[in-house]
Amino acid sequence: MRPALHAEWTKIRTVAGPLWLLLGTVAATVALSTVATSVVNCTANGCGGDTTKITLMGVYIGQAPVAILAVLVISSEYSSGMIRTTLTAVPRRATAFGAKAITLTGVVAVGGTAAVLGSVLAGRIVLPDLGDRALSLADGPTLRAVVGTVLYLILIALLSLGIAAAVRDSAASIGIVLGLLYLFPILSQTIGDPHWQRLLQQIAPMSAGLTIQATTDLRSLPIGPWAGLGVTAGWATGALLAGGLLLRRRDA
Repeated sequence: MRPALHAEWTKIRTVAGPLWLLLGTVAATVALSTVATSVVNCTANGCGGDTTKITLMGVYIGQAPVAILAVLVISSEYSSGMIRTTLTAVPRRATAFGAKAITLTGVVAVGGTAAVLGSVLAGRIVLPDLGDRALSLADGPTLRAVVGTVLYLILIALLSLGIAAAVRDSAASIGIVLGLLYLFPILSQTIGDPHWQRLLQQIAPMSAGLTIQATTDLRSLPIGPWAGLGVTAGWATGALLAGGLLLRRRDA
């Protein structure tokens, strides 16, 4: 496994694309979070709404570069034919795929942490009147939202990797991933039946996963924060299993 991990790390760090996508994740997340936080009206009695969730809103856009990065980790090798070289160097396909997943997890964890902490810092700067009471990692719900958001980005990356391994084509894989992320919330808003609307929110990878950001009114959520993140983990696990199985059974 160590040689495979070294090879995957070398691929990622020697190509400009992953770095730019990670920087795009950080920039998009912090920028949108700053804009969202700047329109919050605060008074002497505090700020209305879930300030922590608003501060982390940039992830709605920041997850897109993460998904694209994860897709390109494997689909670019299919398009260039380099996948044959990879599988020749690492004949055990499960090992090769696992190395990609582990390397991707580490890279996204670093980029995601920078993006999320940058958003929280921006929120504390924009809303100085909140003091240490909110947007502080010493606050349990805020810490859970921050850590959970980083885990969410990692899960989105793994979901995208699994889909790309199954589909192989970059454009099709990106379309499927972004469709899964953004179409479910749109569909839930167009359905008039509250039961079906709530069900879609409970099973959608983004709607369910991002409940981890909520710190207030948890009883009104369609699904609990950790349970929602578990739904996203289920999507990622299913995609990885499907992608890994097809990788092992199909010709390169």
